[in-house]
Amino acid sequence: MQSFTSGGRRIEVEWFAASGSFAEANGKGTSRPALLLLHGADGLSFAEGYRLAARTIAASGYHVAFVHYLDRTGDRRVSYTRLRQDFPLWAETVREAVAWLADQPGTDAQRLGIVGISLGAALAFTTAATEPRVRAIVDYFGPLPEELARERPRLPPTLILHGSADAIVPVSHARALERLLQEQGTAHEIKIYEGQGHGLTGPAQLDAAARVARFLGQHLQPAVAVSGTSSARA
Repeated sequence: MQSFTSGGRRIEVEWFAASGSFAEANGKGTSRPALLLLHGADGLSFAEGYRLAARTIAASGYHVAFVHYLDRTGDRRVSYTRLRQDFPLWAETVREAVAWLADQPGTDAQRLGIVGISLGAALAFTTAATEPRVRAIVDYFGPLPEELARERPRLPPTLILHGSADAIVPVSHARALERLLQEQGTAHEIKIYEGQGHGLTGPAQLDAAARVARFLGQHLQPAVAVSGTSSARA
């Protein structure tokens, strides 16, 4: 377990070092792309699921930092009565997590991304709006924050994954984010999974994992040059 300090609080980080063929091909000591993994409002209630995701991504050649950002407010799960007042504190912690990640040995500070789940995706958008070191976002059924919908900042390449039957974060958020990225000419992909709710299961979960691997390979791995802008839908 690693950590950094934010707002006078110790923020724990679970570190998953890059492995797999990409990391091996680039040799030991080579700087590698790295990602923050941001959990949802459930905090660490389903920590093993997040850890499995982190291991899967690390196996594709990325360092992954699973950040316990709720440590900033001393919570295990989000208190919805304090959500609005706590969100800026968590966002500050995530921005500081980006700076911490960029300074880690063996990390390429020019190839950083964020994988955000639900609330974690909202924090990823808010962070990337002012942090140019974030070069890619994977959005698992996240809400588009109201202020970003109004201010319409430029975001990095984004992969949007959402269930059509999500009753917690309506699919309209995914469509609003898609429109924002289209307006800006930002590279993006979107996949709406029919019948899936707030969370992906079965074949949808496997399909999403494959899309994440492909998307990150396009935007964070140096072997693939990405020129211009593009969008993809399926």
